[in-house]
Amino acid sequence: MSRRKLSSEERELWNKVARTARPLPGKKLEKPAAVEESFSDLINDMSSPQKKRTTRETTVSPLALPKKQQQNQQKHHPLERPVKRKIARGRISIDAKIDLHGLFQDEAHALLYAFLTRSHSRGHRHVLVITGKGTSLGSEGVLKRSVPLWFSLPEFRPLISSYETAARHHGGEGALYVRLARKNRPQ
Repeated sequence: MSRRKLSSEERELWNKVARTARPLPGKKLEKPAAVEESFSDLINDMSSPQKKRTTRETTVSPLALPKKQQQNQQKHHPLERPVKRKIARGRISIDAKIDLHGLFQDEAHALLYAFLTRSHSRGHRHVLVITGKGTSLGSEGVLKRSVPLWFSLPEFRPLISSYETAARHHGGEGALYVRLARKNRPQ
Protein backbone atom coordinates (compact mmCIF):
# COMPACT_ATOMS: atom_id res chain seq x y z
CA MET A 1 0.00 0.00 0.00
CA SER A 2 1.48 3.35 -1.01
CA ARG A 3 1.04 6.40 1.17
CA ARG A 4 0.09 9.69 -0.33
CA LYS A 5 1.78 12.90 0.74
CA LEU A 6 -0.10 15.09 3.19
CA SER A 7 -1.13 18.55 2.13
CA SER A 8 0.21 21.43 4.21
CA GLU A 9 -3.19 21.82 5.91
CA GLU A 10 -3.33 18.11 6.74
CA ARG A 11 0.26 18.15 8.03
CA GLU A 12 -0.49 21.18 10.21
CA LEU A 13 -3.59 19.47 11.62
CA TRP A 14 -1.64 16.25 12.26
CA ASN A 15 1.10 18.19 14.06
CA LYS A 16 -1.49 19.79 16.36
CA VAL A 17 -2.91 16.38 17.20
CA ALA A 18 0.54 14.83 17.67
CA ARG A 19 1.53 17.55 20.16
CA THR A 20 -1.38 16.63 22.43
CA ALA A 21 -0.66 12.89 22.45
CA ARG A 22 0.82 11.12 25.46
CA PRO A 23 2.71 7.85 25.13
CA LEU A 24 1.35 4.73 26.78
CA PRO A 25 2.98 3.85 30.10
CA GLY A 26 6.38 2.27 29.48
CA LYS A 27 6.54 3.46 25.86
CA LYS A 28 8.79 6.17 24.47
CA LEU A 29 7.39 9.04 22.46
CA GLU A 30 8.71 8.91 18.91
CA LYS A 31 8.54 12.07 16.86
CA PRO A 32 7.04 11.45 13.46
CA ALA A 33 8.97 12.78 10.47
CA ALA A 34 6.27 15.38 9.81
CA VAL A 35 6.73 16.84 13.29
CA GLU A 36 10.50 17.05 12.83
CA GLU A 37 10.04 18.75 9.46
CA SER A 38 7.63 21.30 10.88
CA PHE A 39 10.03 22.04 13.75
CA SER A 40 12.88 22.75 11.34
CA ASP A 41 10.52 24.85 9.22
CA LEU A 42 9.54 26.81 12.32
CA ILE A 43 13.19 27.50 13.19
CA ASN A 44 13.88 28.62 9.62
CA ASP A 45 10.80 30.86 9.67
CA MET A 46 11.87 32.46 12.95
CA SER A 47 15.39 33.15 11.70
CA SER A 48 14.12 34.68 8.48
CA PRO A 49 13.36 38.40 8.99
CA GLN A 50 11.45 38.66 5.69
CA LYS A 51 8.65 36.31 6.74
CA LYS A 52 5.89 37.74 8.85
CA ARG A 53 5.56 35.82 12.11
CA THR A 54 2.10 34.90 13.21
CA THR A 55 1.14 33.20 16.42
CA ARG A 56 -1.97 31.19 16.96
CA GLU A 57 -3.42 30.43 20.35
CA THR A 58 -4.50 26.87 20.78
CA THR A 59 -6.44 25.52 23.68
CA VAL A 60 -5.40 22.17 25.01
CA SER A 61 -7.75 19.86 26.84
CA PRO A 62 -6.71 19.19 30.44
CA LEU A 63 -6.68 15.51 29.51
CA ALA A 64 -3.88 16.23 27.04
CA LEU A 65 -1.64 17.76 29.69
CA PRO A 66 1.22 15.66 31.00
CA LYS A 67 0.33 13.93 34.27
CA LYS A 68 2.72 16.14 36.25
CA GLN A 69 0.92 19.29 35.06
CA GLN A 70 -2.45 17.71 35.84
CA GLN A 71 -1.28 16.98 39.38
CA ASN A 72 0.17 20.49 39.84
CA GLN A 73 -3.19 22.11 39.09
CA GLN A 74 -5.04 23.20 42.20
CA LYS A 75 -7.46 20.60 43.46
CA HIS A 76 -10.65 21.16 45.37
CA HIS A 77 -11.19 19.71 48.78
CA PRO A 78 -13.68 16.87 48.91
CA LEU A 79 -17.10 17.53 50.34
CA GLU A 80 -17.19 16.79 54.06
CA ARG A 81 -18.65 13.40 54.91
CA PRO A 82 -21.51 14.75 57.11
CA VAL A 83 -22.52 17.22 54.39
CA LYS A 84 -22.49 14.50 51.73
CA ARG A 85 -24.59 12.27 54.00
CA LYS A 86 -27.13 15.06 54.59
CA ILE A 87 -27.42 15.75 50.85
CA ALA A 88 -27.85 12.04 50.12
CA ARG A 89 -30.59 11.73 52.75
CA GLY A 90 -32.37 14.89 51.61
CA ARG A 91 -31.67 16.96 54.75
CA ILE A 92 -29.75 19.45 52.61
CA SER A 93 -31.58 20.17 49.38
CA ILE A 94 -30.03 20.09 45.93
CA ASP A 95 -30.74 23.54 44.52
CA ALA A 96 -30.31 22.62 40.84
CA LYS A 97 -29.11 19.80 38.61
CA ILE A 98 -27.77 19.37 35.11
CA ASP A 99 -27.57 16.20 33.01
CA LEU A 100 -24.55 16.17 30.67
CA HIS A 101 -24.37 12.55 29.61
CA GLY A 102 -24.70 11.97 25.91
CA LEU A 103 -23.15 15.34 25.03
CA PHE A 104 -19.86 16.03 23.28
CA GLN A 105 -17.08 17.50 25.42
CA ASP A 106 -17.24 21.02 24.00
CA GLU A 107 -21.04 21.14 24.38
CA ALA A 108 -20.85 19.75 27.91
CA HIS A 109 -18.09 22.22 28.89
CA ALA A 110 -20.08 25.21 27.66
CA LEU A 111 -23.34 24.04 29.27
CA LEU A 112 -21.66 23.19 32.58
CA TYR A 113 -19.93 26.57 32.77
CA ALA A 114 -23.17 28.43 31.98
CA PHE A 115 -25.10 26.31 34.50
CA LEU A 116 -22.56 26.83 37.30
CA THR A 117 -22.31 30.57 36.60
CA ARG A 118 -26.10 30.93 36.65
CA SER A 119 -26.45 28.81 39.81
CA HIS A 120 -23.69 30.75 41.56
CA SER A 121 -25.26 34.10 40.66
CA ARG A 122 -28.63 32.90 42.01
CA GLY A 123 -27.00 32.02 45.33
CA HIS A 124 -27.41 28.27 45.03
CA ARG A 125 -25.14 26.31 47.34
CA HIS A 126 -25.40 22.61 46.33
CA VAL A 127 -25.97 21.34 42.79
CA LEU A 128 -25.94 17.92 41.13
CA VAL A 129 -23.92 17.40 37.94
CA ILE A 130 -24.78 14.17 36.10
CA THR A 131 -21.92 13.05 33.84
CA GLY A 132 -22.99 9.48 33.17
CA LYS A 133 -20.89 6.43 33.91
CA GLY A 134 -19.71 5.96 30.35
CA THR A 135 -19.20 2.24 30.60
CA SER A 136 -20.00 1.52 26.96
CA LEU A 137 -17.39 -0.64 25.22
CA GLY A 138 -15.55 -1.10 28.52
CA SER A 139 -14.21 2.45 28.69
CA GLU A 140 -14.54 4.92 31.51
CA GLY A 141 -16.68 7.85 30.43
CA VAL A 142 -15.01 10.88 28.90
CA LEU A 143 -17.21 13.33 30.80
CA LYS A 144 -16.78 11.35 34.02
CA ARG A 145 -13.01 11.92 33.68
CA SER A 146 -13.16 15.43 32.22
CA VAL A 147 -15.58 17.24 34.53
CA PRO A 148 -13.37 16.97 37.66
CA LEU A 149 -10.43 18.22 35.56
CA TRP A 150 -12.50 21.16 34.32
CA PHE A 151 -13.22 22.13 37.91
CA SER A 152 -9.48 22.88 38.26
CA LEU A 153 -9.48 25.29 35.31
CA PRO A 154 -9.26 29.04 36.08
CA GLU A 155 -12.78 29.82 34.85
CA PHE A 156 -14.35 27.23 37.20
CA ARG A 157 -12.17 27.84 40.30
CA PRO A 158 -14.05 30.87 41.67
CA LEU A 159 -17.41 29.11 41.27
CA ILE A 160 -16.71 25.83 43.08
CA SER A 161 -15.89 25.18 46.71
CA SER A 162 -15.81 21.37 46.67
CA TYR A 163 -17.27 18.31 44.98
CA GLU A 164 -17.75 14.62 45.66
CA THR A 165 -19.20 11.56 43.95
CA ALA A 166 -22.96 11.40 44.44
CA ALA A 167 -24.91 8.79 46.40
CA ARG A 168 -26.21 5.80 44.47
CA HIS A 169 -29.81 7.06 44.16
CA HIS A 170 -28.56 10.39 42.72
CA GLY A 171 -26.41 8.69 40.07
CA GLY A 172 -23.52 7.22 42.05
CA GLU A 173 -20.27 7.13 40.08
CA GLY A 174 -21.98 8.91 37.18
CA ALA A 175 -22.83 12.08 39.13
CA LEU A 176 -21.21 14.67 41.38
CA TYR A 177 -22.45 16.73 44.29
CA VAL A 178 -20.94 20.19 43.83
CA ARG A 179 -20.82 22.82 46.57
CA LEU A 180 -20.67 26.26 45.01
CA ALA A 181 -18.56 29.01 46.50
CA ARG A 182 -20.35 31.72 48.42
CA LYS A 183 -21.17 34.89 46.52
CA ASN A 184 -18.99 37.86 47.35
CA ARG A 185 -21.02 40.23 49.44
CA PRO A 186 -20.56 43.97 48.89
CA GLN A 187 -19.15 45.69 51.96
